[in-house]
Amino acid sequence: MKTTHNLQPLDWHVSGWTPYFWHFTNTTETGATSQADIPDVLARVPGSVHDTLLKAGIIDDWNIALNSRKCEWVENRHWIFSTVLPAEWFEESMEHDLVCDGLDYAGWVYLDGIEIGRFKGSHIPHTFSIPCAGEPAARRLQIIFDCPPRWLGQFGYTSQMTEWKPRFNYTWDWTARLVQIGIWDAIHLVVHDRSTIENFRCYTTLEDGYGKLIAHATIPRTMRAILSLNTIDGAVRSEVVTSEQLDDGVCWQRIMVKSWNVSGQGNQSLYTLCCTLLSADDLVADTQERRIGFRSVQWLACEGSSREATPWICELNGVPTFLQGVNWTPVRPNFADVTDEQYRTLLTLYRDMGCNLLRVWGGATLEKQVFYDTCDELGLLIWQELPLSSSGIDNWPPEDEESISQLGIITSSYVERRQHHPSLIIWCGGNELQGGIDGSKTGGGRPVTMDHPLIAACGLIIAKMDPLRRFLPTSSSGPTFTADSADFGRQSHWDVHGPWKLWGDEAEWEEYWNQDDALFRSETGAPGASPLDLITWAAGDIAIMPINDQTPLWRRMSWWIESTEFTAERGHEPDSLSEYIQWSQERQARVLMIAARACKRRFPRCGGFLVWMGHDSFPCPANTAIIDYWGRPKPAALLLKTVFHMPTTASMESNLPNNTGG
Repeated sequence: MKTTHNLQPLDWHVSGWTPYFWHFTNTTETGATSQADIPDVLARVPGSVHDTLLKAGIIDDWNIALNSRKCEWVENRHWIFSTVLPAEWFEESMEHDLVCDGLDYAGWVYLDGIEIGRFKGSHIPHTFSIPCAGEPAARRLQIIFDCPPRWLGQFGYTSQMTEWKPRFNYTWDWTARLVQIGIWDAIHLVVHDRSTIENFRCYTTLEDGYGKLIAHATIPRTMRAILSLNTIDGAVRSEVVTSEQLDDGVCWQRIMVKSWNVSGQGNQSLYTLCCTLLSADDLVADTQERRIGFRSVQWLACEGSSREATPWICELNGVPTFLQGVNWTPVRPNFADVTDEQYRTLLTLYRDMGCNLLRVWGGATLEKQVFYDTCDELGLLIWQELPLSSSGIDNWPPEDEESISQLGIITSSYVERRQHHPSLIIWCGGNELQGGIDGSKTGGGRPVTMDHPLIAACGLIIAKMDPLRRFLPTSSSGPTFTADSADFGRQSHWDVHGPWKLWGDEAEWEEYWNQDDALFRSETGAPGASPLDLITWAAGDIAIMPINDQTPLWRRMSWWIESTEFTAERGHEPDSLSEYIQWSQERQARVLMIAARACKRRFPRCGGFLVWMGHDSFPCPANTAIIDYWGRPKPAALLLKTVFHMPTTASMESNLPNNTGG
């Protein structure tokens, strides 16, 4: 029999230490923190060290002024999350496993002052066996976090980025440095007698209107399982299966089911697949469930594309669908602290805006389960990337055997944990990986292909574990990274990124999009200022004006300042922040509307359009986000909503708005 205890409600504390000093003072009896730099403070789990320290008044709010710089000392300590596991959770003659779904990033696990395991890697779960001898008693648990890597940020050498921790925390062009440390996902104590279901996973499709399901699991050879597909009204299908059948994969075909549909095309019908492990006397030893849906996905060639071009028309349940949406980045730098309600509120906003696809960007990690569950419920499709991203100096993925092995483990874990979600339609190797197999690593506009050994290894894993889903080597997948107007008409633009900023005047911009021949636009953006109240709040006591890269508030996001463009257009520098904000937001809205409208009216010659980026995780004074830090749509989001809600018909162009009103 198996029992699972959630550690989240326990009383947790965090203490901060000079590296390794805890090793000399940690005691089994007291877990004393008298020698800690930061003695015990109350903590929440899941949660980050930064949030714990902020609530305790030990650090200032990193969102305000330049306070993020004052927080960097946090990275230079060891941090101990500690709690007491109740005696009643421990059972004689049973196994006890500590299961941690997300630890960021590396360290040690101690029980009653004795090391029971080590961990490294933010992207995979970690499990530790807890020794249990003698009479059950309360046990003191300590999860100790080592200092994180010094640099994994936006600029550097991708080929040398071999620490498997989210990179965006080290600064990107849309967030300050705030390197997360902590327990970022669920944590449980699992008590069992080794009669458990392991590696349970499944995937589905629709064929000729009927459901098809493939399920895998590992169970003890001497036991049987009941595999059942259920709705709230009862079982749809049930079958007793053996360990050998589950190893090979149980395949059910021609199941009478209702389809799961993308938002705007029908209902999101969801089912529960339950695997129940039976003992020899038919008692239930373990149960695992996955919520699933049935839909068909086919990728068709764009109208007029070359024979060699990759297909970019997504046919969902037989309906060719224009894919429109945003690039999804973490809701907050310390994503350990994001609540379920924050996810649901933001995802609902995107659904209501008319989005049907979110690209989960490769500089972060696999999102929490609630993200995928909510996308299933709202009918939002997901493009999931592996944790790789470009770095500017070189954008070439690592090739060493250790990196290939580690990313292979991560890939397998991603697939096992998320492949059952009907919202998931694309796997991707990572963000903007470019270069050449001949050793030229700077890119030159040539995205990486399946010739790369690391990408090839991940592709093989996905092909074996999740054969019905598409895998892309990178985004953009090319064959060129961006679309040059000089090459329009040559059929060399398939999946491309950019542009991210208006050049010249809007007439030139509109002409570019009217001539565009790209089959898919997986990143296009334009900068826009945040609202006045947000900028004023985030500035704190530092200067807001003038708006240029000499003012500290603006300098840290200097990519997205358009003060020179304002002056060129208006003939004078901004007289006030309000004047600049209004101009910037209206400009962003018009520029993105022109681009999205042009792509959508070309359907089915163009398969989709994704905005870079969706929401701000940090209060940038200006950025390409269309949702501000407080979750409010900028004018660009409101205007894109009118485009996204227009039908994909030949007559749609005349009905689209041409300004920021309406």
